[in-house]
Amino acid sequence: MKIDVIISANDIKEEKIKGKTVVVIDMLRATSVITTALNNGCKKVIPVLTVEEAKKIAKNSKEPCILGGERNAVKIDGFDFSNSPLDYKKDVAKDKVLVMTTSNGTRAINACIHANNILIGAMLNAKAVAKRVLEINNDLVIVNSGTAGEFSMDDFICGGYIIQCIRDCVEVEMTDIAKTAHYIYQRNNNVIDFIKEAKHYNRLKELGLQEDLKYCCSKDIIGMVPEYGKGYIHNGLYKSK
Repeated sequence: MKIDVIISANDIKEEKIKGKTVVVIDMLRATSVITTALNNGCKKVIPVLTVEEAKKIAKNSKEPCILGGERNAVKIDGFDFSNSPLDYKKDVAKDKVLVMTTSNGTRAINACIHANNILIGAMLNAKAVAKRVLEINNDLVIVNSGTAGEFSMDDFICGGYIIQCIRDCVEVEMTDIAKTAHYIYQRNNNVIDFIKEAKHYNRLKELGLQEDLKYCCSKDIIGMVPEYGKGYIHNGLYKSK
């Protein structure tokens, strides 16, 4: 298995991901929201690029929908919920369709449509993601959503942890950037200590979202791997053992 890493949504190119398994990461906070909502009984998540598209889908849906997401880390006017995974408890998420748009994560997911498989990864489900990647047994590209088109420390170290989980099971061939992500995680097991100087981490901290940060940095508390296909993300029914 070969492993590569793409550092932001702006750097996704069709030739890099075509035919590969992709894991999209936006641990602060879109992929943490998606993983949490589906784990709490959400029927599916529809990731879209614009606020207008999200509102239109929710308005025309025959299924009960909730609107969630952010712009510049703040809840969108007229939406039901923000981009906090703590908003999507069972009483909110169960049997609902989450229509979601965010600054980085939903853009990265939609840019990966030429991949063979699109998995949704976060610290919350990293080991389960690694096991699902091994089950698929294809070359892997880890796609960091990044922040405003730029590299983000948080997604990078999350990708490094997923690589570590894979390497615990099999030998892999890594690109230089994948080796670097793995190296960073190996020397920074305490994720919060590593990312506390990151721009996006401090933006969320300024907004008083410390509980979100603590939750999103929790390792392997969910054993489910969301998968994207046909325009929506569903519970892939893969449970880590």
